Amino acid sequence: MDSKAKYEYWKEISDYDLKTAEAMYNSGRYLYVAFMCQQSIEKLVKGIYVLHYDIEAPRTHNIWLIISKLLDDQYFIKDQVDYLLDNKIYFADLLYYYISERYPTYKERISSRIDKEKAFQIVSKTKEVFSCLISQYK
Repeated sequence: MDSKAKYEYWKEISDYDLKTAEAMYNSGRYLYVAFMCQQSIEKLVKGIYVLHYDIEAPRTHNIWLIISKLLDDQYFIKDQVDYLLDNKIYFADLLYYYISERYPTYKERISSRIDKEKAFQIVSKTKEVFSCLISQYK
């Protein structure tokens, strides 16, 4: 599979995860909304990495680490750079949601903080970030 095909694969499963986050929101499983949003953006960023470098993405769940590499190499257009830098905290939050889902002690703590309104904000922001990231491929 060439890098473009790998990117399309990552993008497809990223989109699936985003739709799963929406389904979790509609069923009231708000912690899983956050986790699936993290998975969606992680997979999309890894797909972009593969497309740009033509090598496998780093095995990390730290999305900002991968984005930083792409930023260092001036991969994104100016508007995307500004947007991504403005949303750095969002990417840190996503890492926290990933960790909280994987480890029971964190899971209890975070699930009390993600109510319907917070879950809606997470999904909305994730859709916005998703659109920003794919904007140069449309």
